[in-house]
Amino acid sequence: MNTSEEIIEKTKIFVQKELEKAEGGHDWFHTLRVFNNCLLISKNENVDSLVVALGALLHDIADSKFHAGDDTIGPKVARKFLFENNVDSKVIEHVVNIIKHISFKGGNEAQTFSSAELSVVQDADRLDAIGAIGIARTFNYGGFKNRKIFDPSITPNLKITKAEYKTSTAPTINHFYEKLLLLKDRMNTKTGEKIALERHKYMEQFLDQFYAEWDGFK
Repeated sequence: MNTSEEIIEKTKIFVQKELEKAEGGHDWFHTLRVFNNCLLISKNENVDSLVVALGALLHDIADSKFHAGDDTIGPKVARKFLFENNVDSKVIEHVVNIIKHISFKGGNEAQTFSSAELSVVQDADRLDAIGAIGIARTFNYGGFKNRKIFDPSITPNLKITKAEYKTSTAPTINHFYEKLLLLKDRMNTKTGEKIALERHKYMEQFLDQFYAEWDGFK
């Protein structure tokens, strides 16, 4: 039987290999940042550290954005890996539920699963979507999808549905209003809220500078 430390190390090796050729905003380094964010947030939360660690490491093991929108692949890959490594069945189910429910997907659907561990991993993932790293990831993905940077004639969809969110081809700047700027008020933990506020302010400053330069004022 593997110890918690051993399964976490095996999971790190597995995920790093699986994400070797992943898009830059959803690669191993993103996963590692989320994992480290979880360690920070967990210091102030009463959670199962193994569930949090595995949820963080496996949350993007097969992101639906890169699998034709299929939300089922990630949970299947994670379940198979954890089962083959003799992880307790209750831990497996909890981790799979975290993977199934962590995503934003427009933010307008009611969440059907909740746990303290999901709250931590979700906050950790959302923190990596905002601030300087969030800005970099957003434009990296926009370039990956060959999207416009900005088009004043295309307004953000503030009531975007899950289906619309998954198939959107809107300019990258729109994503700030459809997701990034909303995350500050959707954090689950006090630690997440504190960090998110600072990163949110940075994004607002970036947008102010962006529009000033776009209009030729600076």
